[in-house]
Amino acid sequence: MRLTANRRTWGFGLCFLYLRNVNSFNRNYKRVYRIYCELELNLRIKPKKRLKRPKPDELAVPDASNRTWSMDFMADQLADGRSFRTLNVLDDFNREGLGIEVDFSLPAMRVVRSLNQIIEWRGKPATIRVDNGPEYIGGLLIE
Repeated sequence: MRLTANRRTWGFGLCFLYLRNVNSFNRNYKRVYRIYCELELNLRIKPKKRLKRPKPDELAVPDASNRTWSMDFMADQLADGRSFRTLNVLDDFNREGLGIEVDFSLPAMRVVRSLNQIIEWRGKPATIRVDNGPEYIGGLLIE
């Protein structure tokens, strides 16, 4: 009783190990647990608190073409098991596909080259919307 009063956060397991190892209390753990429960020392299991996350802001719809582009990678697999990736660039105003680059490997230099070709053809957009994928972390795409 004194042990649980001094250490309120200890459950049965810690109390039993303390009694056995520190106090050399040689009793069966089932007997100790029965007494522990009869004295109503068992702790209630606290449910985890759910975090309230704010809803994300809705995406702003551009008012003219060539203002905002979206860019994303997709992956698929051929019948023989080889996987390939596609880079898709879309205009958010009219949902027009500006470019699709398909290959087994799309390194950052290739992505920059295809973006430069699209910019040369359509002009530079105000913003390019991307997700937080590892493809966009490289220093080449930031420039």
